[in-house]
Amino acid sequence: MKLSRIFQPRKLSFWILVAFNLLSLALGHITQTYALTGLGTALVIGLTIVNALISTFLAWRLVNS
Repeated sequence: MKLSRIFQPRKLSFWILVAFNLLSLALGHITQTYALTGLGTALVIGLTIVNALISTFLAWRLVNS
């Protein structure tokens, strides 16, 4: 398993992985900048977990392709 196989700009899943990484950056910025209510915090935590799971799956597919 080579981690260098993640960088495959010709595959759509690579660019989706990049988009999810940007979403992770935005979610981190939101949690650091804004005082969220309980519902807002739960929503951000849910999105972060889903983001991490999908990103892990896409990275795994890219490495094993």
